[in-house]
Amino acid sequence: MNETPVKQQNTGAYYGQAIASFGVAISAVALGIYNLDADAWVRAFLGISVLYLTTSAFTLAKVIRDRQEADQIVSRVDQARMEKIMTDYDPYRPQTPKAAG
Repeated sequence: MNETPVKQQNTGAYYGQAIASFGVAISAVALGIYNLDADAWVRAFLGISVLYLTTSAFTLAKVIRDRQEADQIVSRVDQARMEKIMTDYDPYRPQTPKAAG
């Protein structure tokens, strides 16, 4: 019962699409803020807000990924311990009596 999970990897096309999508989205927001009919301080506030939201989203994604990877490592360690216990256990081995005392 040695099941090694398959490591999932994204394709180059998926990676490229994600980068392109991010670039289009951030460019559209920047263009919209630039062309907004408002005072410069309002546009600056919105620009800073978008940058803050973007960095927060990247941080959140990293934290979630790190926690998921840590959970996978703990799961693998637990699985290895269980496999060791199961391989060491022999139900037909005679049990030695424990010394009283």
